[in-house]
Amino acid sequence: MDDLLARAEKVLFNNVRRYPVVFTRAEGSRVYDAAGREYIDFLSGIAVQAAGHSHPRIAATIRRQAEKIIHVSNYFYLEEQIALAEKLVALSGMDRVFFCNSGAEANEAAIKLARKYGRQQLGGKYEIVSALNSFHGRTLGALAATGQPKYQESFGPLPAGFKYAPFNDLAAWEAAVTDQTCAFLLELVQGEGGVHPVSRAFLDGIATLCRKHQILLILDEVQTGLGRTGKFFAWEHFGIKPDILTTAKALGAGVPLGAMLATGKVASVLAPGDHSTTVGGGGLAFAVGLEVLRLLEEENLPARAARLGAELQTLFRSWQQELPVIKEVRGWGLMLALELTVPSGPVAQQCFENGLLINAVSPTALRLLPALNIDRSDLEAGLSILKAVLKEFVK
Repeated sequence: MDDLLARAEKVLFNNVRRYPVVFTRAEGSRVYDAAGREYIDFLSGIAVQAAGHSHPRIAATIRRQAEKIIHVSNYFYLEEQIALAEKLVALSGMDRVFFCNSGAEANEAAIKLARKYGRQQLGGKYEIVSALNSFHGRTLGALAATGQPKYQESFGPLPAGFKYAPFNDLAAWEAAVTDQTCAFLLELVQGEGGVHPVSRAFLDGIATLCRKHQILLILDEVQTGLGRTGKFFAWEHFGIKPDILTTAKALGAGVPLGAMLATGKVASVLAPGDHSTTVGGGGLAFAVGLEVLRLLEEENLPARAARLGAELQTLFRSWQQELPVIKEVRGWGLMLALELTVPSGPVAQQCFENGLLINAVSPTALRLLPALNIDRSDLEAGLSILKAVLKEFVK
């Protein structure tokens, strides 16, 4: 382990605060490091491993597809690409799919699509309003849409045409609308922002504003999509379908894959040459994505996420009686946060040292993103570690 860490320090950019560990193997909700130590995973690769690590069906799909066809470029079709697009259209209620390699790329595509639609159908409108404390990716366009100055300040000037308003503050969003507003870009749960769910009244009001002012609704479901909140897509909780939808993370189970989906009316404005990508997922990713969706459906994992999430919220609220260090419990499904009265970083570090992977998503909040099919025994083992660590921080 020490040798591997020393080698890493010499060759990798120092752009991520990594734990001093090298993982060499993972199965289900357990991860193993180079020294043979075992960890319970409550992070799932930041919501990527929805079906757990090294799922046998996904591993078998990768082996089969690697022997069949991996990449031919977007000048041609692949049957896996078509099948995955058909499945996503059926599950999402959208009409068209553009594949890419990440959530940031999906959001970049959504921004370009909204701008093209605004230019062609809305008299040249181009401004996009997004939420303060949002997170949409680290490419320049997605970063410009991210309402957190700490991510932006070193990389200006960023692309123009973005405005920000507080999350769940309808009056502020209405005030942000101008005669140049073409789209609202919104997460239904602010993930990197601390796991803050949207309110029904706010989203209803956003939908009304969109109808009133001919504003496109773009929903960033990179993290909330594919069962994480208890539905295949979080918008289904409200019945408010977007014009443009983005997703990634769980879709590729660790193989780079993202998707932008849109209604037919909006998708029709993109013409050949407007936007593309060399790989855009590729045969391997498409095959894996299709298998992920089959697993989610056949094992009814969104419903399981809803049930487990409700159980965990009840459990965590019961913990508050003996653990006043827990200030608030929030989230949907298996996308949860514990707001603490103490800094979350040291708590996450102690969990790591005790064999639990969890995320300090904000200075005072822990984020929990376990696999949607996590075994009860693994869940209980992880909860036991978490509770023991939290007890250490009770004053």
